Amino acid sequence: MPTAPASGALQSLTMDDFLYFFLQLRKACVRDVVQNVRARYPTDTPEQLARRLTASHAPLSFLGGSLLHLPMLVPGVGQVLQVLGVVMGAAALTRMHLHLILEVALLYGKDIDDQARVPEMMAVVAATGAAASVPVLVRLLGLHPLLSIPVAGLTATTVTHLLGNTAICYYGDADYRQALLAVPKPLKTIGPAI
Repeated sequence: MPTAPASGALQSLTMDDFLYFFLQLRKACVRDVVQNVRARYPTDTPEQLARRLTASHAPLSFLGGSLLHLPMLVPGVGQVLQVLGVVMGAAALTRMHLHLILEVALLYGKDIDDQARVPEMMAVVAATGAAASVPVLVRLLGLHPLLSIPVAGLTATTVTHLLGNTAICYYGDADYRQALLAVPKPLKTIGPAI
């Protein structure tokens, strides 16, 4: 059962529609996964359950990341189809990573409909986009194009573990969350600035 929103505001309908239609984010599926993992491992702590979920996403990330750059290797495929393949693969990885952090948030009792989840989800979109572009460096460095397949898989898996572990720390440790959200205070100067 979700708790009351921490920020006091639910996500807007526009944001819900964007997440649903463009990223195919299904919050009901997130709730079902969390309910199932809790039923399967009733004695596990939220951290143990979150680590199980992260581990279950890792092989899928490797597969998705590896397949992401497969269109680049097919001779005769136009540039538009190659880019389309990368974009579709990146969208699938983004959706999977969004599900992961929302599952972890729900395990720690956070409301996944709260407006506070939006910046967190946008950070996941940015991280996944950056990970999807890393294997392009293989081509820019002049290395064999086949290297982009394992590099993409390993990059996607690494991002999955980073996102999962960061979500565990962020949702499970109030001090860690406060440190991440803290705005640095300007230094006081003594005397005139040089």
